[in-house]
Parts: sequence; C-alpha cells; structure tokens
Amino acid sequence: MVNVSIITIGDELLIGQVIDTNSAWMAQELNKYGFRVKHRVAVGDVWDEIWNALDEEQLQSDIILITGGLGPTADDITKPLLCKYFEGELVLNEAALENVRYLFEEVFKRELTERNIKQADVPNTCTVLQNSRGTAPGMLFEKDRKIFVSMPGVPTEMQVMMQKSVIPFLRERFTTEEIHHRTLLTFGIGESMLADMIIDFENALPANIKLAYLPNYGMVRLRLTGTGAASVEKEIDERFLTLQHLTKEYLVTNTDEPMEAVLGKLLLSKNKTISTAESCTGGLIAHLLTTIPGSSAYFNGSVVSYSNQIKINILGVEEAILTENGAVSEQTVLQMVNGVLKLMDTDYALAVSGIMGPDGGSDEKPVGTVWIAVGNRIKQVAQKFHFRFDRQRNTQLTAINAMNLMRKFILES
Repeated sequence: MVNVSIITIGDELLIGQVIDTNSAWMAQELNKYGFRVKHRVAVGDVWDEIWNALDEEQLQSDIILITGGLGPTADDITKPLLCKYFEGELVLNEAALENVRYLFEEVFKRELTERNIKQADVPNTCTVLQNSRGTAPGMLFEKDRKIFVSMPGVPTEMQVMMQKSVIPFLRERFTTEEIHHRTLLTFGIGESMLADMIIDFENALPANIKLAYLPNYGMVRLRLTGTGAASVEKEIDERFLTLQHLTKEYLVTNTDEPMEAVLGKLLLSKNKTISTAESCTGGLIAHLLTTIPGSSAYFNGSVVSYSNQIKINILGVEEAILTENGAVSEQTVLQMVNGVLKLMDTDYALAVSGIMGPDGGSDEKPVGTVWIAVGNRIKQVAQKFHFRFDRQRNTQLTAINAMNLMRKFILES
C-alpha cells in the first residue's frame, strides 16, 4: 500500500476562519487510484511547525502533499522554507513568469509588480508544476525516495494541478492496489439500530472487506471497502446485494449520492418538475436541489416566504388560516404547496414552515417544531416533525426530511 500524508498550511485553518476542504477533496481523488491517505495534518504559518511536519510525515508516508503558504505576502513562508529544506536557492522560472505576466496583463488587466514577479521564483531543486488557474506554481521535490509536492491553497488551483500533473506523475511512479467501495444510503433508522439489524452480516465479513457507518442528518451511509484484485470486487458486489436486501425497508439509494441527487434522478426518470415554498429553511432546499448539474430540467423555482405577508400576497395563504392556526401549522403548509404549484406551474411541490431557534418557541410549539407538506394538483399530505437541536441542525434536518417526504410521495403516487 502506498501511503500519503497531506499537510495543509495556514493560521486561518487552525482558528476556523477557513474550512479545510482541500484535504477531503485530495483524499477522495487519491483513493480512486489506490493511494492510502494515512495522515492529514494542519499547521500554522510557523517555520518550525512546518519544518517538523515535513520531518515527521516523511517517516510515515511515501508521498507528502502540501497546500498553502505560496502567496506573495510576508506570511506566506512555505516557498522559502522548502528552498532551505531541500537545500536549494530561489531562481526565476521563465515559464512561471510567462504565466504570471499573461494572467496580469491579459486576464486581470492589471500592472505587473515586483511582488507579482517574485511568484515565479522557485527553488532550483524542484520540478516546477505550472498553475493554469493562478500565479503560484507548484513544486515537486524528491528526497530519500520520498515525493514531496507543494501546491497553492486555493482549491480550484490545487484541484487542476492535482488532476493534470500530480496524480498522473504518482500513478506513473507508484504501483498501487485497487480500492473498491460500494455505498448505500438509508433514512429513518439510527446508526445503533442499523448496526443491530445487520450484526450477523457484519460479523461474517472476511478480513479484507470492511464495513463503515457514516451517519449524517437522519441518514446513515453504509460503505463496504475492499482492496485487491477483481476477485475481491466480485465478492464485494455479492455482499453488497445482501446488504441492500437486509436494509431494504430504509434504503434510499445504492449509490454514494446525496438526497438531492436521488430526488433529482427520480424526477428526471418520470419527466416531472418541482418547486418549493420555504419559510424556515430560507431557500436551503432550492439551493441543495440546484447544486446538482442538470437540475434545470426538473426544478422550476422557489418562493422564500419568510414573512406571513409573502405567504399571503405571493402564495395565496388565507390570512384567516394564519390567524387561527399560525404559520407553523398543517393548514398553512398545505396552502403553501397549492400556492407554489400554481405559481410555478410544476407537477410537484413541497413546503416547509417551522421554528428553528434558539428563540421563538412556545409550550404548544417548541423550538424544532416543523410542518412539511408535499403534493401535486390531485393530492397533498403534511407531516409534523420535532427536531429540537440547534438552529443549523434543525434547518438541515428540515431540508433533508422534506426531500425524503417528497421522494416517498412521488414513488407512491
């Protein structure tokens, strides 16, 4: 097994100002080609900490991938540190300079400064990886039969560099075993109950096949993983069929995809359209649906009816309904569904209204109370939920449960 360490550099990562999405993306890409990510380390913009991380990770892994700290400002110390670490000196790379000049003069339409030109300086002990999306080139070093690659921290720049340069180089240099994954998604059953349900299946797995539980917002993904030849893949496929049968009551999909993708595929398969009327989720459901490429084929639009006035004026909710029952009620969400169906002229619609917290609850309707309605022109149904978590989790759970309720309605109608 070829082991990889990922080092992400930047004070902003340690204080939570920026979320490290680079490590997750890199790990997924590397896993596709049989590389095992053994360590992920975040360090600040501190010389000794970066140096120590390089020393430690080369003891653990064959490949050390580094992101961050390659900018033009004083706090970006990765390049001079790597220059010293690999016993080189900074020299101007003409290809990198040409790239910087092109970006500033042709793309940004800005004057090229001395600070920008310095971006093209690289250690003479590295192989330069050109950056087609930015000004900081990547750098590849070899030391004691270990590979070190330093890349920009900007995700789009790093991703292109990984796909075009780094992964092809690593695949040519290293021989890896294939890693096989099979993933399904369940909904409506907790992790512990699911584990009890399939305990005999899990206990019967051979040593080369592992089962992982990945819970998130009312859902649990089950992932079978095996490493090796085609025979292992065949065995995983057989056991995956058994796993699907055991979980069929709660099974949403047998592929590794989110609920919004599942709902989108279902709508596409039936050539139907959907719209949303959202109060408490503030447009989150519409956002999730439209993160899926091609969603314009089935998603028409949304009304974010956060205020009662919008519910009345745009969606046609009766003022008397709101007065008598409140915005968080079965009657209100049913009228919201009917209103958005007419307004958006779609085959299906869903509506949500709830109390996300931390304030706004009452004895009758505590924080986390949510009504969800789904339907078409012929039939509408509504369901009440009690989530009672923090605002963010309540909102996410509302969105996921609304899409799942819509999914079930379509399948049953």
